[in-house]
Amino acid sequence: MFIHTFLPVLWQREAIAVCIAIFQAILKNLFVLPCRLGSMAAKKLRRAKLSQELCERLSRYQITTCQDFLCLSLLELMKVTGQSYRNVQKLLRQVSLACAPKMQTAYEMKVRRSVNPSSAFLSTTLHSLDKVLHGGVPCGSLTEITSPPGCGKTQFCIMMSVLATLPVSMGGLDGAVVYIDTESAFSAERLVEIAGNRFPTYFDSDEKLFCMTRSVHLYRELTCDSVLKRIKSLEEEIISKKVKLIIIDSVASVVRKEFDTKLQGNLAERSNFLARGASLLKYLAEEFSIPVILTNQITTSLSNGLAIPADLVSPADDLFLSEVSGASGSGKKESGCVTAALGNTWSHSVNTRLILQYHDLPTRQILVAKSPVAPFSVFFYTVEKSGLVLQGSGIYPAL
Repeated sequence: MFIHTFLPVLWQREAIAVCIAIFQAILKNLFVLPCRLGSMAAKKLRRAKLSQELCERLSRYQITTCQDFLCLSLLELMKVTGQSYRNVQKLLRQVSLACAPKMQTAYEMKVRRSVNPSSAFLSTTLHSLDKVLHGGVPCGSLTEITSPPGCGKTQFCIMMSVLATLPVSMGGLDGAVVYIDTESAFSAERLVEIAGNRFPTYFDSDEKLFCMTRSVHLYRELTCDSVLKRIKSLEEEIISKKVKLIIIDSVASVVRKEFDTKLQGNLAERSNFLARGASLLKYLAEEFSIPVILTNQITTSLSNGLAIPADLVSPADDLFLSEVSGASGSGKKESGCVTAALGNTWSHSVNTRLILQYHDLPTRQILVAKSPVAPFSVFFYTVEKSGLVLQGSGIYPAL
């Protein structure tokens, strides 16, 4: 009688153990890619609603993210947590649910954005551009600004830094900014100048200007590793500093310096770095519903499949790069066109792409080249003391 009663219990425990082993194997397979690319698995354990004491204990074993936790076996978790088999199973379920993507309907998305429009977009205050983009730079996604040198990428980023610190009633996000500068191009003086000239009524005292500058947190990262490390550390900073905007100016600068794609293996390494960075940034953007702005450089693609950097072209030359042919060394003419740097993998990672280019000095153009909500459009602008200023109403859709 005892044996007949005991065997089903043993089989049940074995079945549970096998199921858990399979579940963890699946989790490991699921989280191998996030380990390299980032995603919901990068969420900190503190945000999985584990106790403060348990989080501190796990951090002593370098277990700080959901990914770190879920990649351990049950026995390993029992050892590091000091808890029973059953409690560890409960913790596994809790952490799994915390980092699993949440389903939402289109109706829920629409209602949330209509109730709180500021959670959907950050206004550029370039009214015609905002109108086409349905409100401005979208929250929860990646926006790329691409252009030749000197068109105003950094000016745009500095201007958006000011806008993010403004109160919601003025179209801002009433929060802080993380600005990762890889080109040492950021200027605190220019930040103050744009703020004072664009919103003279609001920034009517030095105290308000200084308060705004304290909300912009600048990091100078000059290597791919340091940029990626900084991105990985942003989750807690977003929470503690009430960050509402992330800017990286520029992604291409560090990537093109470190990866010569002509060398064997470099292209794969570069693609891996870009995919990891984009995935982590998308997670942060979606998880906290904040905009992420990234700047990129341009390259010239030739008809023979080669690509040469177009970083040093003059404004006048750049006006015609996409239209004229260049002579090759063999005497044959090769047509070329300007395109955003970093390749197709990166191009598919960004959700919105704005291209800045020269038009007729001092006038330049903003092109809405890629957007899930806007048609391909063109706007003319100049760079003033107050930042970017539109000239005319623009052309949309562009022809």
